[in-house]
Amino acid sequence: MLKELCPKVFKSYLSLPLLGPVLNDYEDWLSENGYQRRTRKLHIRKTVGINNFFQRKNLCSLKELTPEDMHGCWLWYHKHKPYAAGAVRVLQQYLEQKKLLSTHYPKVSNPFFSHLQAYANYLSEVRGIQSQTIHQHLFTSSQFLEYLKNKQETFQLSGITRNEIENFVTISGERLGRGTLQHVVSRLRCFLRFLQVSDKIPPDLDTQIDTPRLYRMEKLPHALPWETVTTFLNSIDRENPIGLRDYTMFFLIASYGLRSSDIVALTLDDINWRKREILISQRKTGYPLVLPLTDKVGAVLFQYLRVGRPHLPYRELFLRVRAPYGPLKHTAVPEAFQAWSRRSGLEIPFQGPHCLRHSYAIHLLRQGISVKTIGDLLGHRVAESTCVYLRFAIEDLREVALSLPRNCALRPNQEVQL
Repeated sequence: MLKELCPKVFKSYLSLPLLGPVLNDYEDWLSENGYQRRTRKLHIRKTVGINNFFQRKNLCSLKELTPEDMHGCWLWYHKHKPYAAGAVRVLQQYLEQKKLLSTHYPKVSNPFFSHLQAYANYLSEVRGIQSQTIHQHLFTSSQFLEYLKNKQETFQLSGITRNEIENFVTISGERLGRGTLQHVVSRLRCFLRFLQVSDKIPPDLDTQIDTPRLYRMEKLPHALPWETVTTFLNSIDRENPIGLRDYTMFFLIASYGLRSSDIVALTLDDINWRKREILISQRKTGYPLVLPLTDKVGAVLFQYLRVGRPHLPYRELFLRVRAPYGPLKHTAVPEAFQAWSRRSGLEIPFQGPHCLRHSYAIHLLRQGISVKTIGDLLGHRVAESTCVYLRFAIEDLREVALSLPRNCALRPNQEVQL
């Protein structure tokens, strides 16, 4: 209760016209999510300034508060008081979980908002695209529309020209690689086709964009020597809960070649100790994958569950160790990999843990495991996806290389007759 946290000034907090009625429940929510007493006091103290900010915006009731208002508050704090901007985000999480924010948005000033909303519905209901891919499409589309808006405030979609599309792609290419830019162009073409079908833009604009040329298999998979993988795992400090959790995640990736999305999606129900199996719900392919639960993996998981995992009412296997408690986000695994890579002192040129998946595949290949078996372990649907690793089997490639026939060898200064 707020009275126990701030016995001298709790009445002044409860008297706040906008946020006062929910501060008792807010303090309980902070406590339930693992915030320490000192941190809870700090967040409660920041509600005074946040309340005053909304009053200056002529908001007198919590029922009028919208997610857009919270985002505007965060932008103001991020610019003028960045040390307190985090308190706005935490308060917004609480209000969203308790469903206290109004769902009635005010009229959006962006004239393209309705087009983005219709496009999102189209991608979801007509094309059946997953939410993460829809987010990527909307991100590229909103960047393109923002670029058009910045050029001219009264710009209309019907006035889009080929030059403006090419200029946007050129500007994007200055900060993106060829592979990423190819995805941007693909998403932009999809958005232009949607606008064309809706009769919002002139026809055939989607065919006027040049895409970067990428050659098939022009790059090798990002892989590390297996000795480096082993050294990296051993460098992780397992004496604290965070280190033990991260070690378990990376050990699973190195043992099974899992993706980061598969790690985040793992639940306690996916581990069948009696049958010695682990079920992987592959987020990329949508197909389940059943793998054997080895003794080493079982021992690592048992140690993590016994010592490192917080006792919280969540079924997800890996949880946040620091407040706010809850399941990990999909960005947590790459961020942890980057942090431990820097601490290890190893020369790891890659930014994400996906290199451990490639390293695992190549390690199996060099042990003589068949391509079909490797593909089954990695969850590949077609053998072509696994064959990319064959280029690392250099010694095997030497054995199948054809020698140059002797009668075709040229003497010095001899010219080839055509």
